[in-house]
Amino acid sequence: MGKNNCWEIPKCGRELNGVNSVKCGVCPAALPNNFDGVNGGKDSGRFCWVIAGTCCDGNVAGTYAQKLANCVNCKFLKQVNEEEGRDFILMPKKLKREK
Repeated sequence: MGKNNCWEIPKCGRELNGVNSVKCGVCPAALPNNFDGVNGGKDSGRFCWVIAGTCCDGNVAGTYAQKLANCVNCKFLKQVNEEEGRDFILMPKKLKREK
């Protein structure tokens, strides 16, 4: 079984050419970006918690800082964390504090 992207779990249909992409728009996590491949996902499909404007539970989420508190309790984020183990990436490197 392959690794699922965020839009494949709830089957929201907001991926490129998805059944709801015209009506609701393409989810920002499903658009090409610099996070392709992070946590083994397509575009930001397994890194959606860092993408502003994604829909979670039918509501548009805000910026990364606004939504992270909710995302840490997300079943999908926890699933990705478990699947990736030690290789799990929670946040972009450019946001990590320098030591």
